[in-house]
Amino acid sequence: MKRNYKLLLLVLLLAFASCSFTTKKFEDPNKDKLLIQLITYVLEQGHFNPQEINDHFSEEVFSDYLEQLDPFKRYFYASDIKEFENYKLQLDDQINAYDISFFNLTHDRLLKRIEESKAVYKEVLSEPFDFSIPEEFSTDYDNLGYVTNKKDMKERWRKQLKFSTIANYDDLLTDQELMSSKTTSIDGMSDADKEKLDKQNAKKEKKSLKELEEEARAVTMRSLDELYDFIDDRQRKDWFSVYINAIVEEFDPHTFYFAPEDKDRFDVAMSGNFEGIGARLQKKMDAITVNEIISGGPAWRQNELEVGDQIMKVRQEGEEKPVNIVGMRLDDAIKFIKGPKGTDVTLTLKKVDGTIEDITITRDIVELEETYAKSSTVIKDDKKFGVINLPKFYVDFEDYNKRNAASDIKLEIERLKAEGVEGLVLDLRNNGGGSLQTVVDMGGLFIDEGPIVQVKTAGEPKEVLKDRDKSIVWDGPLVILVNELSASASEILAAAMQDYKRAIVIGSKQTYGKGTVQNVLDLNRMVRQNNNGDMGALKFTTQKFYRINGGSTQLEGVKSDVVVPDRYSYIDIGEKDQENPLEWDKIGAVDYTLWSSYYDYDTTIAKSKKRMANNEQLKLIDANAQWVKKIRDREVYSLNYDDYKKALQNNEEESKRFEKLSDYKTNLSFQSLPYEMKLMDKDSVLKEKRERWHASLSKDVYIEEALNVLNDLKMTYEIKKVATSVKN
Repeated sequence: MKRNYKLLLLVLLLAFASCSFTTKKFEDPNKDKLLIQLITYVLEQGHFNPQEINDHFSEEVFSDYLEQLDPFKRYFYASDIKEFENYKLQLDDQINAYDISFFNLTHDRLLKRIEESKAVYKEVLSEPFDFSIPEEFSTDYDNLGYVTNKKDMKERWRKQLKFSTIANYDDLLTDQELMSSKTTSIDGMSDADKEKLDKQNAKKEKKSLKELEEEARAVTMRSLDELYDFIDDRQRKDWFSVYINAIVEEFDPHTFYFAPEDKDRFDVAMSGNFEGIGARLQKKMDAITVNEIISGGPAWRQNELEVGDQIMKVRQEGEEKPVNIVGMRLDDAIKFIKGPKGTDVTLTLKKVDGTIEDITITRDIVELEETYAKSSTVIKDDKKFGVINLPKFYVDFEDYNKRNAASDIKLEIERLKAEGVEGLVLDLRNNGGGSLQTVVDMGGLFIDEGPIVQVKTAGEPKEVLKDRDKSIVWDGPLVILVNELSASASEILAAAMQDYKRAIVIGSKQTYGKGTVQNVLDLNRMVRQNNNGDMGALKFTTQKFYRINGGSTQLEGVKSDVVVPDRYSYIDIGEKDQENPLEWDKIGAVDYTLWSSYYDYDTTIAKSKKRMANNEQLKLIDANAQWVKKIRDREVYSLNYDDYKKALQNNEEESKRFEKLSDYKTNLSFQSLPYEMKLMDKDSVLKEKRERWHASLSKDVYIEEALNVLNDLKMTYEIKKVATSVKN
């Protein structure tokens, strides 16, 4: 797979080396034209299923792009759309000519309409809403037309804002009613405490409905102000990325252009680490504020930076003058704060108490603990089992030998073996995939050697990716948990273990259904003497993968051996529900040898299905999933408060039958491994996270059944082993 990608990259680079790109310094919009030229060439030459850029393609880009710009149809007028439609069948010609006239037109118009809408929402929210009149609001935006005049535009905003405000109004009214119903005993209170209580009650004096409505509008206003603060921070290049992605996503749902900042975030998400101070930031109005200190990071170790601190200035090591970041875009501010490991950065802070303070933090590698594999042990019927949770198949693309999912899973298995576990649950629920190489290496931990997955590049013979290491890290019973959000690499591993009859897969009717492979190309490598600044990167589909039995997981996913309902059962969230997915197909199987053991998979699966069919918790989960779909599918809401409240109360009444879901509790008790318990002695945040995870596991009906299956596998193993021994 790596060989194919390197060959593809070499071909693309050589092709571009022969192209006559000018080396003058580009400024927008010429840089934008160059970006289209780069991306269309790469997709034509390198995409698994290149699209013909024709009138049909143009129509699709046109509609998808406008939907992304104005999904609620509260900016553009019908006259704007009529003007834009002159380009509906011309975008293919513009793309092929690297012409960005359509983008320029829509971008300028959008900024104008956004500016106009500021006055509209402020005017609407300056007037009281009458929640007594009978009217409705529809969220069926697809079938909503564009307005023709300013009066209708104001009316559209009025209904949308009234819909937001009625929810705020209900929250405030409900809170006030709850406060009024509470009584506080003053028996035994000191005079000081009584005085304090009187002051609190005075502040909480009951408000009139008029005052609550006014306060609800103020809450809506603050939300809109924050939204527009974010919109105002967006630059032309951010909007151009939206246009580029409307083009590239016509090829398939997983082809995507990364602007430079987005590429950095993607790398962090895939590797689980970055170099910096270890704090998550947010921007509210003009202030850059700390909203989380990452456990184990430099700021956490130093223990001076606090949640709520505002960062006003940033000074780099060796520089005398700090940079004022107040009012700066969040992405730009982060660039000043992040930096190479071992360097110092001085932050000027406005502390929560209002004092101003300078602190210096030495940057370091920050690991995002929630990215990585974690494990636990549990006793079930006098047997000790291990549970490993893997959130994604992470890897450092720059250096595979650094920390990755496969090496971490191997280490966790070895630690669990040292604790004497007799069976293993690998939890891949909600795991969206990641590195192809890590899943091949991981599959090899459970078999002696053999194929794991087949990969097909357009126009080339298939490639079989194999485990060539005869050693087996875990040869005991194995259960893999999946759901509708288990995708890509998760599906490869589950499919391979299922085909080998190496593991029993428990979960949704089918997994996500992503059977394609993407590569990320740094577009800066495509241009000689690039003076245009960072061009970003393109993630594009280069291959499809297939099970070793020849079937594809594309669209169909992996079908569980034991199907259990979950909250996603009736929601359209799979690959088949996306736009422009590649088709399902199949190729020839490869030779592989079924796992040879004393485990009776068929009997164990049959017993599990019988248990699941009679499980009351799962029946309730299924009923809840159907109810959730009904709620999600609702599109019309009353803006009359009495009717609105009645609908809420009906929902609350219906939801009461699902309260038992959260009451479900097993008698299972989970425990961290010794190495992690030592870490938790020094890290209270990690300890709290693990305690929450263990509490969640103890209420998890799927984990409970996975352990039942492991227990059954152990029993069939012992029975078959004895029977074979007697026979011999």
